[in-house]
Amino acid sequence: MSKDKVVNLGAARKKEETQDELVYCSFCGRPNTQVIKMVQGPGVNICSECTMIAVQYLILNDRMPSAEAQSILDAFWGKAR
Repeated sequence: MSKDKVVNLGAARKKEETQDELVYCSFCGRPNTQVIKMVQGPGVNICSECTMIAVQYLILNDRMPSAEAQSILDAFWGKAR
């Protein structure tokens, strides 16, 4: 497994943990071996796919993203202004 596949945003990882350890998404339950990226927080993990679903929900729920949010989305999807 690639070292950068799991991104830890919480406290420093314990030394006995290895990069080969499976990390599961707290939302969909998939392991890091089945997703593009996994973000670890304190006691919770979220995969890149669940993150995108959450972002899409928040945007659609508000119906119109702010100009700042739109510029971030455009940058993410590679649209130049």
